[in-house]
Amino acid sequence: MKRQNQSIITEFILLGFSNLGDLQILLFFIFLLVYVTTLMANATIMTVIRLDRALHTPMYFFLFVLSCSETCYTLVIVPKMLTNLLSTNPAISFSGCAAQLYFFVGLACTNCFLIAVMGYDRYVAICNPLNYTLIVSRTTCMQLVLASSFCGFLISVVVNVLVFSVPFCASNRVNHFFCDISPVIKLGCTDTNLKEMVIFFLSILVLLVPFVLIFISYVFIVSTILKISSVEGQKKAFATCASHLTVVIVHYGCASFIYLRPTSLYSSDKDRLVAVTYTVITPLLNPLVYTLRNKEVKTALRKVLYRYSFSKTG
Repeated sequence: MKRQNQSIITEFILLGFSNLGDLQILLFFIFLLVYVTTLMANATIMTVIRLDRALHTPMYFFLFVLSCSETCYTLVIVPKMLTNLLSTNPAISFSGCAAQLYFFVGLACTNCFLIAVMGYDRYVAICNPLNYTLIVSRTTCMQLVLASSFCGFLISVVVNVLVFSVPFCASNRVNHFFCDISPVIKLGCTDTNLKEMVIFFLSILVLLVPFVLIFISYVFIVSTILKISSVEGQKKAFATCASHLTVVIVHYGCASFIYLRPTSLYSSDKDRLVAVTYTVITPLLNPLVYTLRNKEVKTALRKVLYRYSFSKTG
């Protein structure tokens, strides 16, 4: 009977914000505006880094990759969410749900590792500046990015197998606006405690371990900065870390709230609000933080805009 019921479920219904009624139309326009702004902001960051040779450094290479990854990350979630806000049948196929979860988890894990790599880059730049170019070489940068992506998507494969090996015979109504781990696995009609424990362990590996490493690196960074005799030098050193630290706090804070706790504590309304933050707001926050708080990026942006307007006038 369970096998029969499991075979019947060929799609999931994403309940999302259906309880908000007509407010969904307002949410559609708000999220659409944020989404378009996010795409434009990340595209601007990537274009500026690509065109300005002064930004061809490891720090901005990692930022370029993070912006690219964040753009793909939003493409996995937001278009479907926008479509469902206007749809009377917010359905997603079984394979579509599995694909969405796979790319969401893979890109989210990759971003976590990339942010940790950027912390390592700041540590070497400030604590060991004389050997910076030797330690963080172009080859090393590529290896770190590839390792982050490989580990992220390897973890995603494991999570997908754990979630979708559960027989779904109770309901196909996902109480979320996308196929996230907890809302989907809760639909299983068998005991999922062991699977949830493995997923929780993986969450610790992805979130807590990198965060601890970033924290340790910043202890050394602050210690080194405080030894700088010049106040101006201290301000400049802190300024190079401020953007990264802001992204770390928001990114790891929101993700930890959702994934570093048992599935039994899942609260649909509260968690949907937090999920909006890390799927819609955070991808916009990254380019804004690095643009508004970073003099080098602002200078490069002005140069690119000046060259564009000059060539257009010419």
